[in-house]
Amino acid sequence: MNEKQLTGQDTGHIHFLEQGPGIHREMLPAWLALEQAAKAAGFNLCIASGFRDFSRQLSIWNRKFCGELAVKDDNNEVVCLENLSDKECIHAIMRFSALPGASRHHWGTDIDVYAPNLLTEGQKLQLEPWEYEQDGPFAELRLWLEQNCREFGFYFPYNTDRGGVAIEPWHLSYAPLANQCRQAFSLELLTKELAAQEISGKESILALLPELYQQYIVNTAEVNFE
Repeated sequence: MNEKQLTGQDTGHIHFLEQGPGIHREMLPAWLALEQAAKAAGFNLCIASGFRDFSRQLSIWNRKFCGELAVKDDNNEVVCLENLSDKECIHAIMRFSALPGASRHHWGTDIDVYAPNLLTEGQKLQLEPWEYEQDGPFAELRLWLEQNCREFGFYFPYNTDRGGVAIEPWHLSYAPLANQCRQAFSLELLTKELAAQEISGKESILALLPELYQQYIVNTAEVNFE
């Protein structure tokens, strides 16, 4: 993985599935095996979000920072950014959205999953925690994945609240490749890439970046299946 691939600016490592989402080409066999096992258990496992490039993540960030896209808190309530400082805005956004260049989705090793056959007629996917909690439509899927995903090399990087990114019970990471990407990624690389971009809140982001890097970017579960 080169620097551009690590930061979502090169798709050379990505295999795009027929359904549209992209994943790391070396992850394809593991994904297909997990998909088949889930199907045998009664779940039509699908990828809601796979590879996400830098420009898309930058668009999400800029729209949230400028108030064009809703930023929500842990209670799923919309945060009023107008009353917050740049630092407070940055922390509010990073609770649920990564900085462009720092998203694990850039690597193609991380996917957001769900099972459409568990939704009732007319019900739409929201990718919100309540959907995966007890009595939510994907509660059984979450339990099955927790019990079985490691067999295929996957794990939940945001399985508990570590004071950084909120719990994401839909977010799976393929450890054999994600661990390599994490080792290759660095604060210096992210600083260089963001300094060259037109990102909202840039001055404050760069000033806070060492703190943000530790709190939100490398503050995840660690799994080694070797």
